[in-house]
This record gives sequence, structure tokens and C-alpha cells, in this order.
Amino acid sequence: MVTRTDALTRREQILKEAARLFAERGFHGVGVDEIGAAVGISGPGLYRHFAGKDAMLAELLVGISGQLLTGGRRRVEESAADDDPAALLDSLIEGHIDFALDDRPLITLHDRELDRLRESDRKLVRQLQRQYVELWVDAVRAQYTALTETEARATVHAVFGLLNSTPRLSRPGALPSRTATADLLHRLARGAFAAASG
Repeated sequence: MVTRTDALTRREQILKEAARLFAERGFHGVGVDEIGAAVGISGPGLYRHFAGKDAMLAELLVGISGQLLTGGRRRVEESAADDDPAALLDSLIEGHIDFALDDRPLITLHDRELDRLRESDRKLVRQLQRQYVELWVDAVRAQYTALTETEARATVHAVFGLLNSTPRLSRPGALPSRTATADLLHRLARGAFAAASG
């Protein structure tokens, strides 16, 4: 999901507003007219870009899963020459924190609406997510060699739960500055991995 507010295409604007509205009011609580109004076009005008709300939901959830995996793979490739397991794990954590802070509506949307996807799209989301988890498992085990694969995987899922909790802290004043929040989340994630390794 593109998070910049400048230079968004009309399609990206629609997806961003749809994610926000779906997260606030639920998939069935939002009509195409409301999504259109949020981006300055008529509801029927949305059909030039998407077949309907179901298509928007699928693109949002499949899209963010694919982007997380692509970003994770890029971070692994960029750190391959350094052969520094700690730096790779830090990079993966930073990338996921960016997602958790910048795309909070998508976390809420995933939690609430994944079951509304067609089975083929839901399977694709799960497949992309499994591949993303495995990148992390490999990185965690490279640094914390005493962890079994099962322990590393369980800890990765626990860390995702921690990082993806940011939408539940969305009331005004619940989070410090973005930088301070990112630093706190990074320390917590690192602490969880260190604790799991004994």
C-alpha cells in the first residue's frame, strides 16, 4: 500500500480511502458512494477502476501481503553481502514497523475482513504471509542459533502480534511521536527474540 500523500494515482487514492473507511466502519458499513465521495468522484465512477468493493478488498489484502514479502526479500538481498544476522533482523523489524505505523487501517482490515475474500484470494494471502514468516524465521535462527525452527516461528508470530497491535493504540495521545514509537517497538521486538533464545 502506498503511504505517500503526494503523487498517488487515482487508483491508489481509492484504495487508501477504502482501507480507511472499511477499517473505521467495516466492509458492509461502507458504500461505493462514500468511497467515491472521499476521493472526489461519483460512486459509479469507481467502477472504471474496480469491479466493486470485493475487488478493492482483495487488492488491499493481497497487495499488502505481497508488498511485505517483496520488501522482506529486498532487505534479505541487500544484507546478503554483509553477512550480519543482527543487521538483517534489525532491517526486517524496521520494515515491519513502518508497515505497522503507516498502514494501520490495513491491519484492522486484515483482522476483520480476511474471511470475506474469495477462497482463491484468501489462499494467496496466506501463501504470501507464510513466505514472509519464513524469511523472518531464517533471519532469527541465523542470529539466535539455539532456537529450534518451531520456537523461532512461534516467536516471529508473537512479534508480529506485538507490532501489529498499533491500531489498538489509536486514540489521541495513546502513542508517543512516530520516532519514539518505532524505537519502542523495535526494542520490544528485539527483547522478545532475546527472551525466546534464553
